[in-house]
Amino acid sequence: MLDICLLGTGGMMPLPYRWLTSLMARCDGSSLLIDCGEGTQIALREKGWSPKPIDFICFTHYHADHISGLPGLLLTMGNAERTEPVLMVGPKGLEKVVNALRVIAPELPFPIVFLELSEAREQHQLGPFLVDAYKVNHNVLCYGYAISIPRTGKFDAERAKAQDIPLKLWNPLQKGNTVTENGITYTPDMVLGETRKGLKVTYSTDTRPVPVISEYAKDADLMICEGEYGEDGTEAKARGYKHMTMYEAAGLAKEACPKELWLTHYSPSLNHPEEYMEKVRKIFPAAKAAKDGWTKELDFEDKESEI
Repeated sequence: MLDICLLGTGGMMPLPYRWLTSLMARCDGSSLLIDCGEGTQIALREKGWSPKPIDFICFTHYHADHISGLPGLLLTMGNAERTEPVLMVGPKGLEKVVNALRVIAPELPFPIVFLELSEAREQHQLGPFLVDAYKVNHNVLCYGYAISIPRTGKFDAERAKAQDIPLKLWNPLQKGNTVTENGITYTPDMVLGETRKGLKVTYSTDTRPVPVISEYAKDADLMICEGEYGEDGTEAKARGYKHMTMYEAAGLAKEACPKELWLTHYSPSLNHPEEYMEKVRKIFPAAKAAKDGWTKELDFEDKESEI
């Protein structure tokens, strides 16, 4: 099971009805946060989700609307008596930026570990989350992220019995572990079928439309992408500030074919994004103008529900 909550959908500045950009993913008791704009804590409280289990925080880039909520969030996590380390992931300069923000949050009961991205594409296993980071095209160094939950092949008990594999080893093999018993090495491929389709959610914002976004969103369960502008005549502004229009995002989705596209990171001038969706859906029918607090539950049996 993978739970996704789009905590904030605003860009540049918060509005009374829209917090700044942030996304939270939950799986197997662990939480992963992408970006931490102003209002993230309030959005979490409104959703009823706890910040204490946040084990990983990934940043797309270091503009204020993507990271300004971090000091307060860290203090809240500390006040919740968290002691386990928090791993932060982001472009080069991560440790310097976070330590500067921590001038107003200097004492925490948990350590922070930094993983700075240096390549155009990187893949890291963060707890239950397989995270792909890919460089996009903004006016500062910026990454998009794909969050995947892989799924192993189905366990074949008959194959295990035929190979006289001890019963006590079935569980670790089913979990993908290699086990040695009495000098014999048993590998998962001895008892598992072909790898099955897992779950994948992609998140890209503050970028021009580039092919790598569609590549990582290919056949995703959910593609979340910025739709900064929807009004006519904003194409030049999007190019100048290196953002995307709703229609450019829909074009990327058309190439990627995800099950669903959620638009996010709206300009403060975009008061009612849903007004533009009829035109957007002519490009990609499964597009939606997301709102703060939208949640999606995904599981391996393709049973999905929205809250």
